[in-house]
Amino acid sequence: MGFKYIVSFTLSLILSALLYPVFIRYMKTLKLNQEISEYALSEFKEKSQTPTMGGVIFIIVPLLTLMILDYKAFFQIDVMLVVMAFIANGLIGFYDDYLILVKKDNIGFTTGKKFLLEVFLSVIFGVVWYFANDGNLGLSIPFTQWTINVGWLYFFVIIIMLSGVSNAVNITDGMDGLAGGTVFLAIIPYLFYAINQENIGLALLLFAVLGSLLTYLFYNVKPAKIIMGDVGSLSLGALLASSAIVLGYELALIIVGGIFLINTLTVIIQVGSVKLTGKRVFPYTPIHYSFIIWGIREKRVVYLFWGIGFILMLFGLLIGVLS
Repeated sequence: MGFKYIVSFTLSLILSALLYPVFIRYMKTLKLNQEISEYALSEFKEKSQTPTMGGVIFIIVPLLTLMILDYKAFFQIDVMLVVMAFIANGLIGFYDDYLILVKKDNIGFTTGKKFLLEVFLSVIFGVVWYFANDGNLGLSIPFTQWTINVGWLYFFVIIIMLSGVSNAVNITDGMDGLAGGTVFLAIIPYLFYAINQENIGLALLLFAVLGSLLTYLFYNVKPAKIIMGDVGSLSLGALLASSAIVLGYELALIIVGGIFLINTLTVIIQVGSVKLTGKRVFPYTPIHYSFIIWGIREKRVVYLFWGIGFILMLFGLLIGVLS
């Protein structure tokens, strides 16, 4: 089975390596480039010349890879739900990117409509998963073997995770290689959990995503030749959250995905402070932009976040060993 995992990673990596150059040329020909907000830092204005929607490839290729290697996995309830969350949130992001490209602004899908649609999808996910497990669902406490049964409140956990994590990854996407690299690292512990639980279908999917993401990162590190877009960030966030749910490591994502949590909290704190006091707590949010204002180059900021993500990944692996 280990050989099949290697094939999943390698096949996805090769297919993505073949497709990305073609996709980048196509997007450049159509001049479908990233629209930059008028409030963006001046250092990032140049990204308006970079093709977007690169996430399309690392959604399609892993799914195709799984279809080739183990099509029966799509009929497993847990894999099916992860795939549905992956695709559905990717479609929301795709529509958002489409509106941005058509309108030539950085607004796209309104926040309220996007949130309602995400909640709707989360409810469907929750209902199916709840009844598939006969309501016997709980939250595992990291670094222990304890589980807390929360009953019907688990629905709120699912809604918060699916909508929250997808948007948290979206918020983190803003520097070349930042979101792709940190998500890559965050997926690894969940891959470890899937292998431990002998969830072959989900492990194959996650290996394939890692292979495609690695290729994407080759084209996305500074200077980026492609940007993932909302289609990529929302789908990756949903993949992380849904994998955490079906594997029973929901709370571990607070640690493993700590970067996404911190980035989101800085935005919430900043907005709250500005509305209540009229003053900013941070020079700019999400927090990674503040490092630029403090005089740190973009590449170094990305490497710093990758380093933190690597440490959090190790904690995630430790959780799997001790649980």
